[in-house]
Amino acid sequence: MSFRIRRRAHRFYSELCFWGSTVFIAVCVSFLVITFLGERTGVSGYSMEPTLHHMDSVLVDKLTYRFRDPKRFEVVVFPNPADRKEKLVKRVIGMPGETVEIRSGTVYINGRMISRDYSKDHMTFTVNEKGSITLKKDEYFVLGDNRNNSMDSRDIRVGPINRKEIQGRVVFRLFPLKDAGRIL
Repeated sequence: MSFRIRRRAHRFYSELCFWGSTVFIAVCVSFLVITFLGERTGVSGYSMEPTLHHMDSVLVDKLTYRFRDPKRFEVVVFPNPADRKEKLVKRVIGMPGETVEIRSGTVYINGRMISRDYSKDHMTFTVNEKGSITLKKDEYFVLGDNRNNSMDSRDIRVGPINRKEIQGRVVFRLFPLKDAGRIL
């Protein structure tokens, strides 16, 4: 009788160890994926309309920027300087070393009008009181696509974004399903 009990106990502990190690490995893999590869994040607010909408769920690629710098017009994620727990989603417009100027609602980079304009509407306010800003070697100028409803690099609370602050690029909309797809 005691042999059966020992056998059952051994089987129970073996199964417990198997499931415990499986859960441990799953947690470790999840941690590594979220930390180094990508994560799902939600869009809060209307600053990226019409590209992204309030309550959209997006996939953020965190791996690419470990091997290269952000490119112009990519949609990036970074912590809100005013509230580090909150993330902001904006489009890269100005690259390090460039001069960004906004005149009559039009964005100019080093004196040339930008080639693509993702803005939803005509902008009503400029970069700053001078109307232009020259970025440092590790700074990026970001704007929301809904420029009249966006807290972005034009806002003194945000300003130019330091390269090390950029957490990743938005590559895919997950939800709502009817709008799921690659982000341009």
